[in-house]
Amino acid sequence: MKNHFFCNLRTSIISASLLLVSFLSLAQTDTTSRINIGFVYPISSNGRHAADYTNWFSFHAIAGLSKSETAFTLAGVANVTKEDARGLQIAGTANIIGQSAKGLQLAGTVNVIGNNASGIQIAGFSNIIKNEAKGAEIAGFMNLTGSLNAAQIAGFTNIATKNGSGFQLSGFLNKAQNVHSQISGFANVAKKVSGVQLAGFINIADSSDYPIALFNFIKYGEKSISLSLDETMTSMASFRSGGRVLYGIVGAGYNLKDNKDPLYGIEAGLGAHVPVADPFRINLEAVSQTLTDFKKGSYYKNSFRILPAYRIGNRFEIYAGPTVNYISYEREDNYNFIKKFIWKNDVTKDFQGVYIGFNAGFQVIL
Repeated sequence: MKNHFFCNLRTSIISASLLLVSFLSLAQTDTTSRINIGFVYPISSNGRHAADYTNWFSFHAIAGLSKSETAFTLAGVANVTKEDARGLQIAGTANIIGQSAKGLQLAGTVNVIGNNASGIQIAGFSNIIKNEAKGAEIAGFMNLTGSLNAAQIAGFTNIATKNGSGFQLSGFLNKAQNVHSQISGFANVAKKVSGVQLAGFINIADSSDYPIALFNFIKYGEKSISLSLDETMTSMASFRSGGRVLYGIVGAGYNLKDNKDPLYGIEAGLGAHVPVADPFRINLEAVSQTLTDFKKGSYYKNSFRILPAYRIGNRFEIYAGPTVNYISYEREDNYNFIKKFIWKNDVTKDFQGVYIGFNAGFQVIL
């Protein structure tokens, strides 16, 4: 009887042990949880094994940790997801996703995604995506990604380290490999730009047909230095730089008339090459010019130039053509460069007028 009791006890212990092992094994493999609520890891409904769970809904007062997220994640400070995240992730400071993200990530400071992102990332400071970005990245300071097939919008800078076909908009600097378009407050840098490159100061690229900036250093574009003369007898030395179609203009010069005080000039504008038939083309230019004696007098002129051009060999070009000009200056300065106007304003404090002029010169193509 005694032996029978111990035999039954042993059998019960073995059975219980096997049942416990089976339960623990099942708990380790079945790691799907619909809801995970907590304070900070590991204080949550998924406990210290939270990193093994895929959740549908996660909420943590400070920070949460999970394997994957499939719908909604919210944390006061940070969400940390080891693998993929889908749906909506909101964090007061950071969303950190080890693999791919699909959906919308909102963070007060930074979104970090270890592989690809498809959707929208919005961060107060920065979005960082290791590989491909599709959709949109919006950051207060910086967006950094690998391949860009999305829109990047940042207060300071956007950087894409691999080829793509996206769009970049920033307050200061955009940098990419292949990209569709770039718009920045100061500078754009790229390999190949298929669309528009617009910067407040400088564009740099291997290939960009439509750069818009004061200075455009395009490897397969065109740069030139010119000397010109217009109807006011203002001589200008100008630097033109750009792509196959658009180019920027900056220049400095001197008015050759016998003025009471010497008048020095500066100009800046945008031009476009219109091919006709080699060696002829037409250069269309919109330019703002200022003449000043650096004391009190200034003469402002905005011009639209139509300049037929003839290229001599590979390095020289001559051009001449009509211009439509709008001028303004204080009446007391009494600049008397032009006698005949299409239109003029004789009522206001500042003199204003529109007239037809000319511009002619030659340039050396660098």
